Amino acid sequence: MKALSSVLAAASPATAMPECILIVDDDPNIRKHTRNFLERETQYSVCGEAVDGLDAIEKARELRPDLIILDMSMPRMNGLQAARVLRQMMSDVPIILFTLHASAIQLSEVQAAGVSSVVSKSGGFDGLRKQVESLLESV
Repeated sequence: MKALSSVLAAASPATAMPECILIVDDDPNIRKHTRNFLERETQYSVCGEAVDGLDAIEKARELRPDLIILDMSMPRMNGLQAARVLRQMMSDVPIILFTLHASAIQLSEVQAAGVSSVVSKSGGFDGLRKQVESLLESV
């Protein structure tokens, strides 16, 4: 009887943790609005924020997020540079490049860095939400 209750407890959906997202952007207002939007409009939680690529690597190592949202233009280490390192550290974690410069980025650079998706900030948060949901549902 004890073994059966252990199996049932392990299979229970109530034991599943919500997916955790790391937001990386040098603009505190963008981080705040992105966090507020995702926590209000999706079932996912934001487990951390980082201010640049180097901070992202540290936070990702510590928090082990299920998805990372990266800005492109940041001080110390940009989004593509950080994505390359993060991809080596966490090969199965989706990375979204959320940037104002989406149209200026070369597809080959994005693919080489291991970015899963590019979303333009100028398109608003709905495009980001759709990519987050799509990537986390496919994991």
